[in-house]
Amino acid sequence: MHELLTEPQRVDRWLWVARLVKTRALGAEAVKAGRVSVNGAQVKPSKEVRPGDELEFRSGELRTTVTIRGTMKMRGPAPVAQQLYEESEESVALRERVLEQRRLAAQQQLPDGGGRPTKRDRRRMERLRGRGR
Repeated sequence: MHELLTEPQRVDRWLWVARLVKTRALGAEAVKAGRVSVNGAQVKPSKEVRPGDELEFRSGELRTTVTIRGTMKMRGPAPVAQQLYEESEESVALRERVLEQRRLAAQQQLPDGGGRPTKRDRRRMERLRGRGR
């Protein structure tokens, strides 16, 4: 039912079908904002991509580089969508490194690995800031 095609497809639609963005409108917005390049060139949302094209998609500090393996007429389930592209090894390594840095930064911000400060902690912080008794 979900077969890979070799037909060209608009880049904004391909981003949506490949599940790199949640909506087609977000795909078009990303392309217009210059966060998507095809074969090293900035493109418009109407640019058609084909199997073999290299696409770079930037979202925040994440930079995903994929080689397009196929297109589909309709959006399908995630396992099928993952067959539409092959992510480069550098892209995978960068994504894992960024996610690991985020996880470590989040752990460092939490006191003793916990969540919200206790009432006692909050009162200590207020005293240090000069607002408490």
